[in-house]
Amino acid sequence: MNEGVVVLSGRTVGQRPSSFIPSMRGANIPPVDARYWSAITLASIFGCNLGDCLSFYVHWNHWIGLAPLATIFTALLIGERRSTRATQAWYWTVVIVLRAAATNLADLATHTFEWPFLRVIFGLIVFQILVVWPVLPRPVLLSLLTAGTLGTAIGDWSAEALHLGTGYATLVLGAIFAVVLAMGNQSRWTTKLAYWSAIVAVRAAGTTAGDWLAFREDPGLSNGLKLGLLLSTALTCAFFLGVLFFWRPHAGSQQLTARGN
Repeated sequence: MNEGVVVLSGRTVGQRPSSFIPSMRGANIPPVDARYWSAITLASIFGCNLGDCLSFYVHWNHWIGLAPLATIFTALLIGERRSTRATQAWYWTVVIVLRAAATNLADLATHTFEWPFLRVIFGLIVFQILVVWPVLPRPVLLSLLTAGTLGTAIGDWSAEALHLGTGYATLVLGAIFAVVLAMGNQSRWTTKLAYWSAIVAVRAAGTTAGDWLAFREDPGLSNGLKLGLLLSTALTCAFFLGVLFFWRPHAGSQQLTARGN
């Protein structure tokens, strides 16, 4: 996969989405390359399962756990700022926390409050646009949360409202993500639309993939592998960490990002 660039506010920066996440130091943010999208994909699945684990096994439900997750998120940002060691572990841990929170936020809206899927999706699209583009003050980490919540709602809508089931929905949403990824890579990630479209798409596919691994509500393999939530969470966590530990960042990418900043 070719490496891309991101253009924000008329300024070109290297492959790292640092301008998307100004509250984190650039040295802690990974370059946007094949490793990044592989890790984001696994983070989307793992974070979906983790959010469900917190709801079902820790008994935080869809809303009680939001306060502890917000506390963890705040502690991570403070720790990242005070740490003297540069490491991408800060970024990826924040991504997982936000992904788990996004799962619970979407489930809170569509399952607890039983708001219509399309109403939730449309509202989140509008809010995402207002956050990403310079309409509202841009707390950009919020963009990762809203993109994850939007992707979760789209994933559940595809599996449930469209009656695709988690298996077929994963195939459809995975194909859409692949197309968006190819288009973004072709354009070398020169627009915010390319990056955030890919984030929403991978969150949607990750939602149905996580549910497919963990559950099976109806007969048939297309409706789930039924590994169980705990095993599915453990496996996706292991694969996610494996990618980060064994697929080291490309030296050329880091040089490009350092030059871009």
